[in-house]
Amino acid sequence: MTNLLSNRDARRVFLAKQGLANPPNRALSKAGLLQLIHDIGFVQVDSIGTVERAHHQILFSRNQTYRREHLTELLEKDGALFENWTHDASILPSAFFVYWKHRFRREEVSIVERWRKWRGEGFEAAFDETYERVLKNGAITAREVKAEDHVSGGWWNWHPNKTALEYFWRTGRFAIAGRSNFQKVYDLVERVLPRHFHEPEVEHEEFVDWACRSALQRLGFATSGEIAAFWDLVTPLETKNWVETHRDELTDVLIEPVGGGKARPSYAFQDFYETLDNHPEAPARIRVLSPFDPTLRDRNRTERLFGFFYRIEIFVPEPKREYGYYVFPLLEGDRLIGRIDMKADRKASTLDVKRLWLEPGIKASAGRLEKLEAELERVARFTGVEKVVFLEGWRGA
Repeated sequence: MTNLLSNRDARRVFLAKQGLANPPNRALSKAGLLQLIHDIGFVQVDSIGTVERAHHQILFSRNQTYRREHLTELLEKDGALFENWTHDASILPSAFFVYWKHRFRREEVSIVERWRKWRGEGFEAAFDETYERVLKNGAITAREVKAEDHVSGGWWNWHPNKTALEYFWRTGRFAIAGRSNFQKVYDLVERVLPRHFHEPEVEHEEFVDWACRSALQRLGFATSGEIAAFWDLVTPLETKNWVETHRDELTDVLIEPVGGGKARPSYAFQDFYETLDNHPEAPARIRVLSPFDPTLRDRNRTERLFGFFYRIEIFVPEPKREYGYYVFPLLEGDRLIGRIDMKADRKASTLDVKRLWLEPGIKASAGRLEKLEAELERVARFTGVEKVVFLEGWRGA
C-alpha cells in the first residue's frame, strides 16, 4: 500500500533537504560551507547585483554567518569547488567532477551541432589557437583575447576566441580559475583542480547510479522526471531504467499537494518513513530568497508544494510584468508568503524597498512586518549598505 505524505511533511522534508531548516545563526566555517554546498548539490551563479549576486544570497539565506571569502578560497585556492553547468551555470563540489566528465563527452557532440547552427560553419576557427595560448601562457579572460575589430553583441555575438574559451569550459578541458569583475578567468583543468578530482574515471553505469541516487537524496521524494531534471546529467530513459532496476531500494510515496487535490505518485528510499522525524522544522523567521534559489528551481514542484507561482520577469517586457524586473520570494517558516521588490543603492548606502506583495490569506500583521523588517536589516548588513528605506507606496493599495 502506498503511503500518503501530508503536504506539511512534504514541505518540511524538502526544505530540510535544501538546507533551509538548519539554524541560520550557527557559525559556518569554510569546511561547513563546503559541506552545505555538497548537501544541497549546487549553487547557481548569476551576475545580476540588484541586491546581491545569486550565489552569495543563496548561501546567506541558509546561514547568516556565511563569508564570501570562504567561497572564493574554496573555488580559487583550494580547488574544492568548480564552476560548470547543471540546468545553468553553477558552483559544485569538485568531488562531483568525475561524474561531470560524462556530461562533457555528451556536450562535445551536441554543442558542436548547436553552435554550428548558431554561429555558422567555421565557428571553431580559433579553437586550436586559443587552446595553445592558454597552454603556453596560462589563465586568461575573454577580454584579453578579443580581436580589436570585433563588435560586441552579447552572448549571441561572441568573438571567435570567446567561443573557444566557452567550448573548452563546457566540455571540461578548461576550468574557471577565478573571476575578475565577474568576468571568467579560464585555465586548463589540470592547473585549477587537484589531480584526485580530475583524473579518475567512473564507468557509465556507476555515473547513472550516482546521478539518480544523489538527486533523490537531495530531493527527498521525486518522480523519475524530477530525478532526471535535478542535475540535468542523465536522460529520462536512463532515469526510468534506474528506478526499475532499483525498486528493491525504493518505496512508493503519494505527495499531497497544497490545499488538497490529487496526490502525486513519487519515489523515495526505503528508509524514508523511518527517518521522517529526523527532518527539523524550518525556522519561523522570514527569509528573502534569491530568484535563482534551488528551492525554486522546479517551478511546478514549488507550486504543488507551496501553492506559490513564481517566475523571473527579467526578460518580460516591462508593460507585461506582473510584479517587477527582479522580485524576491519571501519564506516564512515552511511557507512562501509573498514577494518583495527592492534594490541596493550603493551610493546612498540604502536598501530601497519598492513594493511588497503578500500571498492571498497572508495578513500584514504587526508581528509579521516586524519579522520582515528584521530580515531586511540582516540583508542590508550583508549587502554592505547602512539602512533600509521603505519607499512611498511600498505596501501597495
